[in-house]
Amino acid sequence: MDPLTLLREYTIRNSLDKIVRVNDEFRFGSDYSFPAAIETSYLSKHNTRRYTLETLIHFITNHHLKHTDYIQNARALRITAVTLPDRKTLLDYLTGKLQSSDSILPLDFPNINPQITNVDRSLQYDSNANDFEGLETGEKKSLIELIRAKEKPFKDREAMLVFKTRDFYSVLTSATKRDEERQRTEALQRKDNIVAKNRIESRGFGLGEEATKMRKIGEGVPIILVPSAFSTLITIYNVKDFLEDGVFIPSDVKLKQVKGGKPECVTVQKKFSRDRVVTAYEVRDKPSALKSDDWDRVVAVFVLGKEWQFKDWPFKDHVEIFNKIIGFYMRFEDDSVESAKTVKQWNVKIISISKNKRHQDRAAALEVWEKLEEFMRSRSR
Repeated sequence: MDPLTLLREYTIRNSLDKIVRVNDEFRFGSDYSFPAAIETSYLSKHNTRRYTLETLIHFITNHHLKHTDYIQNARALRITAVTLPDRKTLLDYLTGKLQSSDSILPLDFPNINPQITNVDRSLQYDSNANDFEGLETGEKKSLIELIRAKEKPFKDREAMLVFKTRDFYSVLTSATKRDEERQRTEALQRKDNIVAKNRIESRGFGLGEEATKMRKIGEGVPIILVPSAFSTLITIYNVKDFLEDGVFIPSDVKLKQVKGGKPECVTVQKKFSRDRVVTAYEVRDKPSALKSDDWDRVVAVFVLGKEWQFKDWPFKDHVEIFNKIIGFYMRFEDDSVESAKTVKQWNVKIISISKNKRHQDRAAALEVWEKLEEFMRSRSR
């Protein structure tokens, strides 16, 4: 039986409500059933493809809609829509106004379920108990056997966790690592919100705002020296971003962002400290401008790796410098060993950062703070 002809008969008889979809097939009453995706004899003028039974049934049941609304409805259901040029001719044929159409190219259809058995017919019942009261005991048994025969067990709850090439240990460790990372990040963010206060107890300064205003700039505050040359990674332009925020920004980028001239002095604090009271440091890049008393406050230096950086410093040699001052040498982790050959002969801490992985900068900044604080504690003994 041709599904197109059968659909036309049901349309003319106004019996479309008797066409029921069961899984992936359409059942015409209790007489015939066809796969929903079966191609019919009706060709599309747009691309000469045959419309499927699913497309035609959806069209005839929704032909009252505007074409745009019909298209949207078909897309929502993921059903191929009838094109606008085919719409009127197809509707006239299915409703009986036309006896035939040039778009119909007959096909030889096998008899697909020409008669539905009693057991198949019982599948059209709903699953509540009242729908099965009319069935005999034998039919109920056959129905259960049919359902079990069509069941396809895939995996049970234990087999779901079994893979030949993968286990869940890596998933567990990854989840645990992410959770620990999240907790650390949240803890650091909470600390970042604490207002840093300048306090140097050994110098006897107060914590109030008035006391800060009254004291002279730089008086008693430890000094960190950085190179003035742009050939080094840390300069007076980007030192605050690195030490306070844990982010490395190249000096040439920061120079474009600076409004006004070059700063003579920059104050930095360890914002991501666990302590509620932190020490402030002055960062300078002109050692020649320091007075004799100022040199007593110099506690750290970012070295350039060149001998001339220490010219005219009030120290005898490198041994004396790095006994009284802690030195740091910043480098990219993939730089050649030759770039740090001279520095390795000095008593300085080498800090490596990535050229691209900015999320690792915070760990490098923390390493600087830890070494500096350790040095400050040893110095006060």
